[in-house]
Amino acid sequence: MTQASPKKQQPAPGQAPRPVPIVPGTGAQPVAHTPAAARPAPVKRRHRLLFLSFLALVLVPIALTSWYLWTRAADEYVSRMGFSVHREDTSSAVDILGGLSAISGSSSKDMDILYKFIHGQEIVSNIDKRLNLRALYARPYQQDPIFAFNPKGKIEDLVAYWRRMVKISYNSTSGMIELEVLAFDPVTAHDIAQSIYDESSRMINALSTIARKDTIRYSHADLEEAMKRLKEARAAITEFRARNQMIDPSADIQAQMGLLNTLQSQQATALVDLDLLRKTTRPNDPRIAQAERKISVIEERIAQERRKFGTGAASATTQDLATLTTEFERLTVDREFAERAYTAALTAYDLALAKAQRQSRYLTAYITPTLAESPQYPHRWTLLGLVGLFLFLAWAIAVLIFYSVRDRR
Repeated sequence: MTQASPKKQQPAPGQAPRPVPIVPGTGAQPVAHTPAAARPAPVKRRHRLLFLSFLALVLVPIALTSWYLWTRAADEYVSRMGFSVHREDTSSAVDILGGLSAISGSSSKDMDILYKFIHGQEIVSNIDKRLNLRALYARPYQQDPIFAFNPKGKIEDLVAYWRRMVKISYNSTSGMIELEVLAFDPVTAHDIAQSIYDESSRMINALSTIARKDTIRYSHADLEEAMKRLKEARAAITEFRARNQMIDPSADIQAQMGLLNTLQSQQATALVDLDLLRKTTRPNDPRIAQAERKISVIEERIAQERRKFGTGAASATTQDLATLTTEFERLTVDREFAERAYTAALTAYDLALAKAQRQSRYLTAYITPTLAESPQYPHRWTLLGLVGLFLFLAWAIAVLIFYSVRDRR
């Protein structure tokens, strides 16, 4: 009986055949033993717990979320609106000279104020009084307590819910605000958007009114101050004239100069006459003495008149004409400056009154509140995907932490 030869093991593709060792003394090749195949690992208790945790922490919450989103979550409709502040720019001569009639600031500051105002409690309270926001937002609360408003909430809760239902997009460069107003029916969303526009218009009008009142008040204060200064300047000139018994020192100087010129002319004539007498008469002629007395009187009078101009000492009771003229010119300059300031203040006040009679800021809507035909919120698939992603990440992190702690033991 012949023994069957063992089956040769075939080499792997691309691998050189390995030589088969020969049993010494017999010349026969040994029989090759094939290793047994690996058995599948048994399912252990931790594997079952891992699957149960994935089922309880990931799959079941995803299923509950899907059920809630498609069966309980109320549809939300969107009304879109966009507006900006239009500021009327008017220039005038007063604006060019001094900018005394500036009433309002830039439109960007107005939009910043509106952005904060729409997020604030005041507009929520006003619209709540007008439309009863609590009832509108809490309408599907019995069916959808997650996305609806709790009717027992306070005003702070209503403001927080308002910021979730009113999405604001503000471009500070272009000065435009766009709104997405959410509600549980399209008519309510449209009404809330229109109420926001009305309240924003009222806010802009209030800002304009405050700015106009401030400008009128400041202009009137400037006018009263300018009028007071003008009265004081005119009173100072009147007091100067009464004290010095002269209307205009320049006119008195001209008259004084005429008198001085006349005296000097008489002095020259008397000197010529004296010289003629000395050449044609005896030295003891009485006419020479009389001519000398006349010249002496004229010279004394000229000296007195010159002292009035400040060339000599002034008297104890009166000032010289130079000092009086300097004081009068100072008072005249003060009066002219007060008159110009009064004219400018009066012009600014008249312009402020004219601008107060017309509106300088307008809230312009480039997108009027729209009326939706189909719901756009909530984004069910997006919410479901986010919930599933976060649940899976949380479960995976928990599993990694568990195995890390287990391996360290």
